[in-house]
Amino acid sequence: MELIMEKEKIIDRLMNGEAVYQQGISIDCVIFGFHDRMLKVLLNKFNVSDKWMLPVGLIMKDEDIDAAACRVLKKKTGLDSIYLYQFHAFGSTVRPNLKEHRDILLKLGLRDENHWIAQRFVSIGYCAFLEYSKVRIRTDGDEELRWFGIDEIPPLYSDHNGIIEKALSVIRTQIRIIPIGYKLLPEKFPLSELRNIYEAILGRELDRRNFQRKILSTEYVRKLDEIYRKPGQKPAVMFSFVREKCEEALKKIT
Repeated sequence: MELIMEKEKIIDRLMNGEAVYQQGISIDCVIFGFHDRMLKVLLNKFNVSDKWMLPVGLIMKDEDIDAAACRVLKKKTGLDSIYLYQFHAFGSTVRPNLKEHRDILLKLGLRDENHWIAQRFVSIGYCAFLEYSKVRIRTDGDEELRWFGIDEIPPLYSDHNGIIEKALSVIRTQIRIIPIGYKLLPEKFPLSELRNIYEAILGRELDRRNFQRKILSTEYVRKLDEIYRKPGQKPAVMFSFVREKCEEALKKIT
């Protein structure tokens, strides 16, 4: 009975959405988190599809694009005041997989190939960095959300694997000028965790001493007079981000 109600809810959204949402444009959100020394991406899967995908949102006709992205992120993560930015627009004529669109419609009992949701969509890519422990995954009951390690992402719906790769590519071009990890890590952290984030983004190992020297030279990070001790691990000096400098840097790219 619950699945029937979920299906009816989805059908209602699709049937009435044409009057509510801007046609032919959507938002794809690449949401990064860091947990267990691993950079992760939040993905979701609807009950009417066997493919995982990025959190996707439609834009209401009376809504700004940035506001729509914030709405989608709050719905999926339970968080307000998220740092996010547009990183690319995906508008290739061959990007949408119309067969995947139409297969979903058929599973819902909607056979109209001219349905608005089955047509070409241009997507605006947004990137978000969230502290993993603060995320409260929220769903409508008709979908599943799950974190995937950056090296464990399965084949995704449409071109979403490529969207993640593009997000990482853009981040790599800015890695020397933005405080990577600022929104991913807690207030205090061992430098090894920040190095793990850089290694995941760059796709290679970094020398520990050179990394510390270079990261401190950016003035985004400062060394604390605190030692982190955890059973089974070597004691580690704690670090923190210099909030004012990080916020100033982020404003320059948004």
